[in-house]
Amino acid sequence: MPYFKLRGKSCYYEEHGDGTPILFLHGNTASSNMFMGIKDLFTNSFKAITLDFLGHGKSDRLENFCTDLWYDEALQAIEFIEHMRYGKVHLIGSSGGALVAINISLERPDLVGKVIADSFEGEQPLREFTQNVIADREASKQEEGAKSFYCAMHGEDWESVVDNDTYAIHEHAKSIGKFFHKPIETLNANILLTGSQEDEFISFIDPNYFTRVYTEMIEKIGHGGIHIFKQGGHPAIMSNSEEFRKVAEAFFQDNDCRKFNC
Repeated sequence: MPYFKLRGKSCYYEEHGDGTPILFLHGNTASSNMFMGIKDLFTNSFKAITLDFLGHGKSDRLENFCTDLWYDEALQAIEFIEHMRYGKVHLIGSSGGALVAINISLERPDLVGKVIADSFEGEQPLREFTQNVIADREASKQEEGAKSFYCAMHGEDWESVVDNDTYAIHEHAKSIGKFFHKPIETLNANILLTGSQEDEFISFIDPNYFTRVYTEMIEKIGHGGIHIFKQGGHPAIMSNSEEFRKVAEAFFQDNDCRKFNC
């Protein structure tokens, strides 16, 4: 199995297909396993690359996650891209991975082609989520569906991974409270923001949440597009995989992001 050394630990990755590289960035409590099957939809036209952040999946475990989690994971991905000498890569980040993708683009625009940021809450943590995250995660650990997901992502020691993630989210909301170190107005990469209107983590707050928040972000950035899937849960890349692939390929192959606003 392919690994590269990062901070003295082994970090797992996979490569499939040939062509322009796309790096898939997984979300919180997940691993690159969340893209199993989905990445294969891209391999006819692209080199699909997946990565397990430290502490996740098949990568070495950490005693604790960094409180500034999504920025730290961006630094991990930057080191990986440099190590592999990919040159410029397209990024697809989903849920927490979308925050990582945007951070990479802000910090190292020289390494980034285009960006798809899927199913994320915006520039700041959602209070409706963070204020209950500890209780909600404890409840999820008793649910068979959630436990099966966690185990599929990480193996038998999934509970320590989930607990580390929960603590990092809780502490981040208290002490940092924003996802990006640089203003999103400085983002240069072409970017597409995606989500599902029926996303179970968002729709209870506002069924038009993604449209409203993404529109505000695109106005700040000054360029980019939006695609909201009418159906499907969280994240859109998993619940609308075939349609997502079509949208993503069209975005990567076209220079006019405005046509994706819908």
